[in-house]
Amino acid sequence: MSEQDYEASPYDWVADHVERYERTGGKEGGEFNGVPCIILTTTGRKSGVQRKTPLVRVPHGDTYLVVASMGGQPAHPAWYLNLLADANVTLQDGDDVRFFTARPTEGDEHAELWETAVAVYPEYEEYQARCERTIPVVKLEPR
Repeated sequence: MSEQDYEASPYDWVADHVERYERTGGKEGGEFNGVPCIILTTTGRKSGVQRKTPLVRVPHGDTYLVVASMGGQPAHPAWYLNLLADANVTLQDGDDVRFFTARPTEGDEHAELWETAVAVYPEYEEYQARCERTIPVVKLEPR
């Protein structure tokens, strides 16, 4: 998918964050709520265009984890629904851009990786307490 297929977020703060991050290779916008962040690019399940979202950086060996918390809202974030429809994603970590396949985790693996994510960003526990859904942890595996 080419850059012309990218559509900025309708939320100004997200669009601004992504623009600063990409323009500076993460030197500006490299933190999200006080922790390092990455930019995740998914393909819109309805629109077919690229969608970019700043998320907390949770490295895990040669993979990354992304947490679909949406601040503890009752519904899953759009980016999560997008990667369920198309697991091919792009992740930018600083000025490093790589391609991954997204895989939601379940059971014991989810529980273990949830603890890894909470160690990086403890607020995830508060988000989980606010909602009835189990907040997904997605493992991004190199393509």
